[in-house]
Amino acid sequence: MKEVTIDIALKRFAPKGSAAPVVALRDLRFSVQPGEFVCLLGPSGCGKTTLLNIIAGLDNDFSGQVSGGGKPGIASPVIGYIFQTPRLLPWRTVAENIQLVLRPGQNTGIVDELLAMTGLSKFRDTYPERLSVGMSRRVALVRAFAVEPDLLLMDEPFVSLDEATAQKLRQMLLEIWQRRPTTVLFVTHDTREAVLLADRIVKLTASPGTVDKIITVDIPRQQRGDSGIIESWRTRYLQES
Repeated sequence: MKEVTIDIALKRFAPKGSAAPVVALRDLRFSVQPGEFVCLLGPSGCGKTTLLNIIAGLDNDFSGQVSGGGKPGIASPVIGYIFQTPRLLPWRTVAENIQLVLRPGQNTGIVDELLAMTGLSKFRDTYPERLSVGMSRRVALVRAFAVEPDLLLMDEPFVSLDEATAQKLRQMLLEIWQRRPTTVLFVTHDTREAVLLADRIVKLTASPGTVDKIITVDIPRQQRGDSGIIESWRTRYLQES
């Protein structure tokens, strides 16, 4: 896969009426290496979700350029996107929701493999209304990995979950990512979550969002289960209590 390069000179929204345009992003530049797990960390309203939508091609009204992420010889990357809510179709089963995103000719065995990895095999024929919130988030995780993405975008996918459930899903995400490597951009406002997950953290300023600093998380992954190590590193490098 190719390096992802983000260079956003300006992104602004024009509110209704005669109010002045709101600048969401300005002079935001960084790159993501193939197979890297990068967390975008910043306060609410700093443009994190806006940036993901630009990278995904859902918002083309900006000055700048996003390039790379795909395989050599292929212009556009295959993108998986996990939103803050699972967005499952209520009239389709778990398996049917996942199968909808598969490319023509893609091996459908990946669905059963990922369902097994996330403990959802016995729920493949269940409709979303019968799932817990945490299970719905697991289905969304499976659906995103099922497209075999070159680039996986994740917009606070574990927000509003209780901490025990969120932690279980973070570990599940890491296990799937290590077995099925891909480049990840993960949005969060939770510094502990960023330290637990990331190879590097891109810390954004408050609106308008731009890069404050980029930090390599040099804690070996096998040590990240130690909350004391996480807290010490977070306090030292992110300068937050």
